[in-house]
Formats: sequence, C-alpha cells, structure tokens
Amino acid sequence: MDPKFDQLLGPQYGWKEASLDLGRAVYPPEAGQPQALANIPVRLPLALGNRHGLVAGATGTGKTRTLQLMAEQLSANGVPVFLADIKGDLTGLAQPGAMNPKLQDRCTKLGYNFQGRGFPVEYLSLTGKNGIPLRATVSSFGPILLSKVLELNETQQSALTMVFKFCDDRRLPLLDFSDLRAVLTYLTGDGAAELKTYGGLSTASVGVLLRKMIELEAQGGDKFFGEPEFDPDDLLRTAPDGRGVISALEIADLQDRPLLFSTFMMWLLAALYRDLPERGDVDKPILAFFFDEAHFLFNDASKAFMQQLEQVVRLIRSKGVGVYFVTQTPKDVDPDVLAQLGHRVQHALRAFTPNDAKALKATVATFPITKFYDLEETLTTLGIGEALITVLDPRGVPTSPVATVLNPPQSLMAPAPPELMEKTIQNSPLYEKYSTPIDRESARELLARKMADIPDDEPMEKRKSPATPKEQGVFGTVVDAIDSPLGRAIGKEVVRGVFGLLGGTPTRRRKRGLLW
Repeated sequence: MDPKFDQLLGPQYGWKEASLDLGRAVYPPEAGQPQALANIPVRLPLALGNRHGLVAGATGTGKTRTLQLMAEQLSANGVPVFLADIKGDLTGLAQPGAMNPKLQDRCTKLGYNFQGRGFPVEYLSLTGKNGIPLRATVSSFGPILLSKVLELNETQQSALTMVFKFCDDRRLPLLDFSDLRAVLTYLTGDGAAELKTYGGLSTASVGVLLRKMIELEAQGGDKFFGEPEFDPDDLLRTAPDGRGVISALEIADLQDRPLLFSTFMMWLLAALYRDLPERGDVDKPILAFFFDEAHFLFNDASKAFMQQLEQVVRLIRSKGVGVYFVTQTPKDVDPDVLAQLGHRVQHALRAFTPNDAKALKATVATFPITKFYDLEETLTTLGIGEALITVLDPRGVPTSPVATVLNPPQSLMAPAPPELMEKTIQNSPLYEKYSTPIDRESARELLARKMADIPDDEPMEKRKSPATPKEQGVFGTVVDAIDSPLGRAIGKEVVRGVFGLLGGTPTRRRKRGLLW
C-alpha cells in the first residue's frame, strides 16, 4: 500500500472536533490485491453540517442506508432531522437493529462496535395514512409552489398569481381547495368586473386550473390543503434525553404524486427560512433537512421557482439549517444549487449507455482533484454500502475524495412493525394538535355572503373591513394573529414573500419545551 496515502489523507480527517463518523477509507486498489481498509476514519464535522450536502448514487447502491446512518448520528448529537421516507423502509429508525451474518461481516471488517438502538421518531403524512396528518393552507402555499404541484405552465401560473393577489387585496382567506374553487367560479361570473384592474381572467385559464385541481383531488392530494396548518417549529424538537427528534414524512402512498411531496418539503424549508432568526456560525445545525428524490424539485421548474429555491438554499445556512439533497446523479441538481453543497457522498454509478458515460464524467468533474484514485473507475467499481466522499473540514476546506466503506446504521434496516408505528403516532404530542381537521369561515363562505362586494374604483386605503361582528372577527384573526396559519397582514396589504408565503417581518420564535 502507498505509504503516502496515510501520510497525506490521514491528517485531512484527523481533526478533534465533534463529527459524524461515516466509515473508513479504502486504499486505492492495486492489481490482483483484495480491497484493504486504511486506518483513516472518514468524518463530517458537526459544526459544518449546515454547509449542505449531496447523497447520490444509482438505485440499490445504499443511499437510503447512508441517509439512515447520517440521521442517526445527527439525532445522537442533539440535531433534529426531517426526512422523506419514500418506500417506508426508514420507519425502522424507531427500533433497534439486530445482528445478522452479513452485518457481522461488515462490522468485523470495519472494527465497528455495533450496538442496536432505536431513535426518537415522529411519523408524518400528507394524507393521514401511516402518520400524523400535515396540512398547509392554500394561501400560505402560494401561487408558485401550487403551480408546480398542479404542473401549470408560466401563463397559467400568472393567472393563478393574479387570483392570489385578488384574494390578498380582498382579505379572502384561501384555506382549502373549496375556497380556491369558489373564488375561480366567482371571478368568471358575478365578480368578473372586479378583475378589470388586474387584467382579467379567461374562462379557458379557469378551466385548466379546475381540471388540474380535480386531478389532484382524485388522487387524494387535496387532503393536504386545509387547517390546522403544520407549524415548521414542530420540527425543531429534542427528546428528554437530548437526542434530536427525527421527523419522517411517510409518502409511500404518494409515490405517484412526487411533485406534491417534493413541493411540500420546499414549502417547509421556505417557511423555516422565513421565520428562523439569523444565527451565524453554530456548534451544530439546529435542523438537518434531507430532500429525497430531489430531481423532482428541479424537473420542469419555472424560472421563478428556481430563483426562489436557490435563494432559500443559499441563505438558510446562516439560520443553522443544513440541507441535503438525495438523488441519483449530481446532474439532477441545478448547477447553481449544486455549487452550494459542500459535502458529497457519492455511491456507485453505472455506465451502461452513452448517456450514463456522460453523467459519469459530469459527476467526476464535481469532485476535487486527487492523485490517488481514478475517479471514473472508482465510481463504477464501488460496492453496496461504499461511497466516494469529500467533506468540508473544520476550516471549511474541501478534503480530497476518498473511497469509503460506510458504517452500518444501528437502527432496524427494515420497515417497523405496524403496531409500533401506530403506538408511536397515538402517543405523539403532535397527534392531538393536528389529527382533527378544522373548517372555519373562509373565502367560500365570505363570497357566498358577498363579503367582497367593494367598488373597483375605490382606493385600497379607503376600503373597510366587513361590518358584522362575526365577519370582523374573521378578518381580525387574519390581521392580528402573529402565528396564524394565514400569516400576517401588514397595514392594508398582505405581503407575499418567499414562494408566495404570507408574512412580513420574521416570526418571533416561541420558546418550546420538550414535547416528547
């Protein structure tokens, strides 16, 4: 073995700061020689966990177990984690893993002391199946994110944005799809004249919007829109023993609606960006956010969506949140976003076709130069549970890429028993808070009672809120509730911020006790 490998690579990972222990380095292969492990632990410094990262690799190479390993170690260090569980095989995070011959072989090879343990997990769901139901109001989701979910083109997105602007100006809360449908129907009927100052809305555009909404409703996606709206602050929790709570979004029942769950995750991230205070450098992230199947975020994304996504990823680092994209190849991620990902865990790639070969070369180009490995060869010969890794060291300098045999997770590497999941859900402090839907007075009821009957030529500053006590109560709630699901109105106008989220100045963070 090349002695220079230990001399040059060892110090790059030899820092003393708290870190995630990912695995052990593998010597560059020599002809005819078996794989050999170097005495170099490959680690990721905890204090730089908010510099974002990428976990990539072909199907079946071990990305999910890498995500599981990282989530466990972050939780053990007191960092809350949010992740999407696409297939349901991360539910086992709550249950200790069990030794088996295959696992024993890996632990012996690594010299790894395996101790099966479960972690504090919340099971969340967008449909209410296999998890605590999560909801967001149509108003707070905003036109840009909703356009992506409905797969609208830019013209249709502009029409939807106009509808949102109309509702903001008239103080019409859009809580669920029935509210949006009522507004669309009103604006192509009795309220058509009110849109003259906005440019008008064609019946063809409304027809497209309604058809897209019906399509989403038929697949159960409409259950996500409504109240009580999920408070992203509930992701920032620790268990009584100090470990971070792992919030797992169970979306096996929405695999055919990838745009819904990926866009919802973007909504959560944008809400955190909007509300969290600046923190600067921190000893550890306040949250690690894993975007699984990240390519769905970038596929056919509008220019407005991409601009906002890039801004959120670039700036949320200073608020203590680390974002990790999980996908097959780096080319799935927009180049401007990819440039902000300091940590890379690249599992094996396959080069069976010309397109695969191009993707392989593009992936190699994203890694720092190394004289120890032929990166193209390394990436096509990595085994399951092995990866090419580069991280930012405690000084923020990228380490040389190193082939690594990854440590195994300590929790169950299989789905948890349904009875364990059900017990965890029922005992969750969030169950009572979110399990029962609320249907309060909103745009549908207000329009039905002609609450928005204001002359178009009357200046906005002279427009008065509806007069009845009940109606005043509804609008008072919208205007006065600082932490309302609808956001806050500033003066007479509602300010729409990141991705169309309602709100002006950052929300004051509430002191939250342990809810576990």
